[in-house]
Amino acid sequence: MWNRINLLIFSLFSCFCFAQENESQYTVDVNYYYGSILPHSEKIQHLITEHPEGIFISGNRKTFGDEEWESRFNYPDYGLTFHYQNNKNEVLGDMYGLFAHYNFYFLKRNLQLRIGQGIAYNTNPYDKEENYRNHAYGSHFMPATFFMANFQKENIWEGLGIRTGLFLIHHSNGTIKTPNTSANTVGANIGIHYTFDHKYERTYHPRTHQDSTFTEPIRYNLAFRTGVHESNIIGSGQYPFYVISAYVDKRISRSSAFQAGFDVFLSMMLKNEIEMMAISFPENGIDADTDYKRLGLFVGYELFLNRLSFEAQLGAYIYDDYKSHTALYQHLGLKYYFYKNFFVGMGLKTHFSKAEAMDFSVGVRL
Repeated sequence: MWNRINLLIFSLFSCFCFAQENESQYTVDVNYYYGSILPHSEKIQHLITEHPEGIFISGNRKTFGDEEWESRFNYPDYGLTFHYQNNKNEVLGDMYGLFAHYNFYFLKRNLQLRIGQGIAYNTNPYDKEENYRNHAYGSHFMPATFFMANFQKENIWEGLGIRTGLFLIHHSNGTIKTPNTSANTVGANIGIHYTFDHKYERTYHPRTHQDSTFTEPIRYNLAFRTGVHESNIIGSGQYPFYVISAYVDKRISRSSAFQAGFDVFLSMMLKNEIEMMAISFPENGIDADTDYKRLGLFVGYELFLNRLSFEAQLGAYIYDDYKSHTALYQHLGLKYYFYKNFFVGMGLKTHFSKAEAMDFSVGVRL
């Protein structure tokens, strides 16, 4: 395992050294961490036997305001992070991950908030015969998200700096396959930081556009989301779902917009579950003719970061015949505007801490 990590560090170093032909500035940091898995569910409490430990290895590209959005967000960095976590439990297995991340700065750039989204690989997921105790991870591959808050001092000596802080990392496959109790790891990290071409200082370009001069009319959005998910009944099978969303948004600044609209949910998994429950468990009183379709109204917020945006929506079902979940739902997503007002994205629909589905989307903002 350490040979692979050393190879990755060498590869990052080589890539960033080669990149110095242009005027961009690159950094790399390596962080060791020690933490705890939060016992958020009784289904995984028996698996939390020791404190996990691991590493984050990150390559970063600095921004200096060459584009308007960079100065608007106080010159963030962006880059890639490799992650390894030893859960110290054979049943849980270990985690490997690759993330895209942004670094945001505060307190005269001494405080750094890093947000990463990517894909993780678990070495020993649930198997009904060989690993039936692992209810945390139902599949090898899964989405993962992490947050890090670090105090960082750059270029203390010859480009080297130090950093230390706290982190949270979440692993969950979005109920693509059950079981999916998921796991949240929190802890502390300490590491070193290196700035390539540290003797060359670039100038931060000041912000030229102010939000007070920005205006935009109400925009109309249409999105189609889809994916597969599985019932909480383990082994019941994966089924597709389809979501049609229509909404309006009003941009109140260059970075922020508020949303309001409705969702139509069509889940083949719920259709199958209703039929199965009506036949297999008649004592529950579920009618085979129960409608699986749902309709919801939502409000939301979208944060624009260049072509990338983050959105958070809170909705309520106004039609839900089956009522298998709470009346409120949430949707968190990332969108990328690849051509004018057309976007692709991925997101996660939840009912508070209970994930229902991970989705992929296409849409247009008119």
